[in-house]
Amino acid sequence: MSQNPTTVIQHTIQLGGRLRKKAQSGSLGYFALMVTSMVWGTTWVASKIGIQGIHPLFFSAIRQTLGGSIFLLFFLFRGKAVFPNLQEFGHLLLMAFLLFVASNGLTTWGIKYISSGLGSILGAIFPLVVALIDWFSGHKSKPNLLATLGLLLGFAGVAIIFYEYLPDFANPDFRFGILISLLASITWSVGTIITSRKKTSSLNRYYALGWQMFLAGCILHLISFFSGLSMPYGEVPAHTWKALAYMVTFGSIIAFGSLVYSLHHLPAAVASLYAYFNPMVAVIAGHFILGEKWSLFLLAGAVVTLAGVFLVNLGYRREVSEAES
Repeated sequence: MSQNPTTVIQHTIQLGGRLRKKAQSGSLGYFALMVTSMVWGTTWVASKIGIQGIHPLFFSAIRQTLGGSIFLLFFLFRGKAVFPNLQEFGHLLLMAFLLFVASNGLTTWGIKYISSGLGSILGAIFPLVVALIDWFSGHKSKPNLLATLGLLLGFAGVAIIFYEYLPDFANPDFRFGILISLLASITWSVGTIITSRKKTSSLNRYYALGWQMFLAGCILHLISFFSGLSMPYGEVPAHTWKALAYMVTFGSIIAFGSLVYSLHHLPAAVASLYAYFNPMVAVIAGHFILGEKWSLFLLAGAVVTLAGVFLVNLGYRREVSEAES
């Protein structure tokens, strides 16, 4: 039986009140954190599916172009789109190359030759790389005890993982996949350091993100075209378009939106935990969806590696708080 408009409005107001209470209590924030962790973990599997029958760099080109266009159109329709000045455009171009052309492009290319679970674990070690670059460059003081322990644990975890993969290093494709995945982690780390050290733009961070993705998509399209890796859109397999639809809709829009929500309603240390859950989700999803092998060595190595990353981040935060006090 239909309800009259007044009753519907009252129920809507009551529902809104309940949701606000949940948001204030943080429960929706934890749900948003879970969404981010689950979705970004499964995008590794979606990428692995999407690159079947298409070169990974061309796949990344389409993904970044679509994702960036959605962000830019959102700000355009809200009347908040401002064309970057020359300095801002230069910074956006640099970040587009480091974070999306090099890092995302190479990561996507890497999982063509290694499992999505292994690729996600290698991607998760970037805080260790950031810490090493900061400390060896002299920008930070020597690591404290927690951070040092974290570095040792992190690289011990990687060693545990690779122990089981030692026979695979005889395969040139496997070595290439590992090499470019590690290179992707380094370029992401460099981009992260540049972003954190100085603010070079007054643009909204998500508007800037849209520009970076869109510019990266254009660069990757050019690379794919001139290297003969591209193909007519009409020849792109249907499963690739489905994977792209999932990654753009869920990976770029829903997951980013959930991350922003959790950052606003949860402590930063809690909201950042998605980075530790993603690889585990990728390993589990890769096993059950793609049939990728997993073992005690892989799972134990992943746990040890992520524990090391956690301690490095914790040690870094303590350094910052001690310096500010």
